[in-house]
Amino acid sequence: MADTNTSSDGRASPRQYPPELKARATRMVLESLDRGSDRQGLVTRIARQLDIGPESLRRWVVQAEIDRGGRAGTTTEETQRIAELERENRELRRANEILKSASAFFAAELDRPSKR
Repeated sequence: MADTNTSSDGRASPRQYPPELKARATRMVLESLDRGSDRQGLVTRIARQLDIGPESLRRWVVQAEIDRGGRAGTTTEETQRIAELERENRELRRANEILKSASAFFAAELDRPSKR
């Protein structure tokens, strides 16, 4: 999954982070938060240490809190399931349109007078 970082000119640029880095950075923040550290400063400091965009790290931490049940929102598992269902829905709609077109075509063929 691509995350966006803000470059020095203020524009967002996509950047891939390895899953191990995401997990490590998120764990570092959550462990420090459990000890009562300042959230904003902590995220910024850890992001800087690991060369991660602070906004990306903040989103990962929020998602981890949702996944743990500590915050309201859609879990990662639910998000993946929703995406899967939406993809399946698109495929079914496409197949339905193809079947409608085919049945309309064959119905028109049946209604045509035959040349015998």
